[in-house]
Amino acid sequence: MTRILAIHAHPDDVENLCAGTLALLGGQGHHITIATVTAGDCGALDNDNAATARIRKGEAAAAARLIGADYMCLDVPDLSVFVNDETRRRVTEALRAAQPELVITASPVDYHPDHEATSALVRDACFAAPVPNYKTGSARLLAEIPHLYFCDPIAGRDRDNNRVMAEFAVDVAPFFETKKAMLREHRSQAAWEAKQHGLDDYVEAMAEWTKRRGHHFGVGFAEGFRQYRTHPYPASPLLQQMIGAALVKVPA
Repeated sequence: MTRILAIHAHPDDVENLCAGTLALLGGQGHHITIATVTAGDCGALDNDNAATARIRKGEAAAAARLIGADYMCLDVPDLSVFVNDETRRRVTEALRAAQPELVITASPVDYHPDHEATSALVRDACFAAPVPNYKTGSARLLAEIPHLYFCDPIAGRDRDNNRVMAEFAVDVAPFFETKKAMLREHRSQAAWEAKQHGLDDYVEAMAEWTKRRGHHFGVGFAEGFRQYRTHPYPASPLLQQMIGAALVKVPA
């Protein structure tokens, strides 16, 4: 069993970008923790921050339960995720609490500032988590730097609308209904997505993107990833090996 941490900025980010892969891995018996840096407390039209955070954390926990995963929230305010020492220590403590051998996080480039900051914070926390003199809370140190992977950015584009191509993809067609069910748990986002993002159906928008990424790799539905291999992060293809026959290496 491998311990896996999927950590992104907001509730529903993981469900949009890598829930199919997590469903596959959970079905293999691996231990999965889903974490969000924020509770997405700004993602509402009618509720205040506290009520929105409470609702969205409940939705995220319900989505995680569908694949037997744990859920944690770091409770950084929405639209206030910055690369600074305080937040880096909070993210490092979360990694130490989860004890992952494999970490999946946000793309370094994306449309949302919280996504980009989360990517940098998690990258740095992977490095810091085994360092004894980098003090956080009470969680024990990681034994070593975990394997690190980046999800696709939303819709596969950076903030300048340039395409960001995945290094490899996971064929998630067998797990696509589970992925949709996980995203549907975030029902409080329906009105928000329509108002802020112009999406009539946020689940259908995810389906269209997952199908488009699948088309890029010659399968029906896919989730894309890139591995971070810069020294001294592990370079061995752990995730690629774990997903087995679902691995798609070469874009169509």
